[in-house]
Amino acid sequence: MSTAADRRAYRGPALFSFGFRPFFLSAGVWAALTVPLWLTARIGLMPPSGIDRVWHAHEMLFGYLAAVVAGFLLTAVPNWTGRIPVLGRPLAALWALWLAGRLAMVTPWALSPWAWGLDSLFLLVFAGVIWREILSGRNWRNLGVAAMVSLLALAHLAFHLLPEASVPAAERAAVALAATLIALIGGRVTPSFTRNWLAPRGEADAVRTRPRLDLAGVIACALGGAAWTLWPQQPLAGAVLVIAGGLSLARLAGWGGLRTLSEPLVLVLHLGYLWLGLGLVLVGASALSPLVPYTAGLHALTAGAVGVMTLAMMTRASLGHTGRPRTAGPATRAVFWLANLAAVLRVAAGLGASEALLSLSGLAWTAAFGLFAVSYGPMLILPRRAA
Repeated sequence: MSTAADRRAYRGPALFSFGFRPFFLSAGVWAALTVPLWLTARIGLMPPSGIDRVWHAHEMLFGYLAAVVAGFLLTAVPNWTGRIPVLGRPLAALWALWLAGRLAMVTPWALSPWAWGLDSLFLLVFAGVIWREILSGRNWRNLGVAAMVSLLALAHLAFHLLPEASVPAAERAAVALAATLIALIGGRVTPSFTRNWLAPRGEADAVRTRPRLDLAGVIACALGGAAWTLWPQQPLAGAVLVIAGGLSLARLAGWGGLRTLSEPLVLVLHLGYLWLGLGLVLVGASALSPLVPYTAGLHALTAGAVGVMTLAMMTRASLGHTGRPRTAGPATRAVFWLANLAAVLRVAAGLGASEALLSLSGLAWTAAFGLFAVSYGPMLILPRRAA
């Protein structure tokens, strides 16, 4: 049975008919909840709890990001391999593992072995699922994707198992892996979707991809991320990251982004990739000069590249796979504007050490993901719209 036929034969709840449905919805809700929780705790308006900077980083990287990666790959991998997709009860069980981890991390026992053990299960099981699908489907081209999911699972284990002083290294590893995934997958889909959108207008030739530059960009991002994970303040690591950022911006320059201004659903992919290039350059520059604040580059990668690019993919996939036109309506445009505003304010807060800008960034982030959850929630929960 083909992947399409298997999905048509499914008769269970629509929420578990496609991997993107439960995970994208949960990611949106969780992103909208965690930032205000952290900001509230940060300014002392919440009783003492485990909600601190470390919790915030953990939930953004191993809660939110992990859910988006799961939703994307559980939807994309069956198309890559031609295998039967994970849906129904297996998908519900996998989602329940993710949810159990989130609940475990907000209990008073979040630091206990049972809590972090439960929290670690999701990524380990998910990595096993992706390896099974890619190897069974002989999809050798995407072995690197499976490897990066496994490394994300290992970074999560390290976050819980390493001494407290080493936790930032696990955080950097997760950010570096996210950046490399954006360089790899975002570097495929952004020019491809742009070319498809420009083709009916006779402008497809405006998108230029250069295989050697693309490969160099991904390799530099992976090497720079690895060096930054291990030696964050070493000038050599900083130099490689600056080179990786420059290569990312050079790739982006050939993709015809300025021609997509009239369709935010395509334009936002270019903005997400722009954040990747800028973030890599800023993080690298912070290792080369004390004049560049480290936190500005870090949040250009996280709030900027990860936040904007994941929303770009979640909105596009949700619209297409639920039978809706792939075009940005007013709510989707607002989501994109708010997400980019949140990133700009967060980077500015890092540059100026401003608490006011930090709070405004949190409000914009919460509004972006809250609006995504409200406007996209019904289409993710309800059956696909009839053709």
